[in-house]
Amino acid sequence: MKWLFKYFSVPVFRSFLLIMVLLLSSCGETDKTEEEIDKVSIDLSISRFDQEFAKATASDIPKLKTEYPYLFPEQFPDSVWVAKLTDTIQVELSDEVAKTFGDFEQESADLESLFKHIKYYFPETEIPHVVTLTSDVKYDNRIILADSLLLIGLDNYLGEDHHFYEGMQRYISSSLDKKFLTSDVASAFAKKVLSYPRNRTLLSRMVYYGKELYLKDKLIPSATDAQKIGYSEEGMEWAEANEEQMWKYFVERELLYSTDTGLDRKFLDPAPFSKFGLELDNESPPRLGRYMGWQIVRAFMEKTDTGLKQMLGMPADEILKQSNYKPKR
Repeated sequence: MKWLFKYFSVPVFRSFLLIMVLLLSSCGETDKTEEEIDKVSIDLSISRFDQEFAKATASDIPKLKTEYPYLFPEQFPDSVWVAKLTDTIQVELSDEVAKTFGDFEQESADLESLFKHIKYYFPETEIPHVVTLTSDVKYDNRIILADSLLLIGLDNYLGEDHHFYEGMQRYISSSLDKKFLTSDVASAFAKKVLSYPRNRTLLSRMVYYGKELYLKDKLIPSATDAQKIGYSEEGMEWAEANEEQMWKYFVERELLYSTDTGLDRKFLDPAPFSKFGLELDNESPPRLGRYMGWQIVRAFMEKTDTGLKQMLGMPADEILKQSNYKPKR
């Protein structure tokens, strides 16, 4: 360690040591928590309805209706489902899903890990029965999570360049990749434990989405930040590199406490890019207000000993105040 004194004064060196101790302590706590989570016992059942339907014949329809009644609306006669068995588009959807997901082993492991984390942090949660299916690329409903049932439309995760997605806007098709599947399920769960803010300020909604993303830090810790927020790696790098300038933009224009709902379209809603009204807009990833809310929540949790559930119920302005948030330079 002697070489360090050549470059650091004693006070700086002590600060360096303190930071290293804190980092090592934090890593130790994280490792211990993950060990405890790994011991959590859950019974995760996954049914591949997409495969069962792809292999079915007309005589199998009554049995499938009995096993999956929620997938067969009563107003449709059996003839509709029999016809779908040989429908060209349906057959191709099934084939493409089979090519992309194969045995589903990795996805099953990821989902099991997610629900172990959910059970650890939210022990009262009922583990749902997972059912995979094809949904005619209804990407707005790619994940449906009820109390005891999780439906996953696998045809919404074939990769952004898949020919099924031709004609879609790029910002939509870029999210249709299996690397985002577990993150999307985590989002669906987050919406069950988070209440959308009644406060109408931009800050309240930024922090709402920041809480959702912080939940993902806890529930899917092995995922990249880009996977959690639905960015490309390049988009993630852009957000990190421009964090200080974005924060200045929000503060200097007094946007944080604005109740202008038009700001949602610019900084929170799905879109091709965020809208600062600057030349660099086309280079930016969308939903940067969510990214900023995430960093505020992260700063708050790092600086306080607040529990996860307690934080989820706290108002945005209190979180910002206690976070002493300073953007990365």
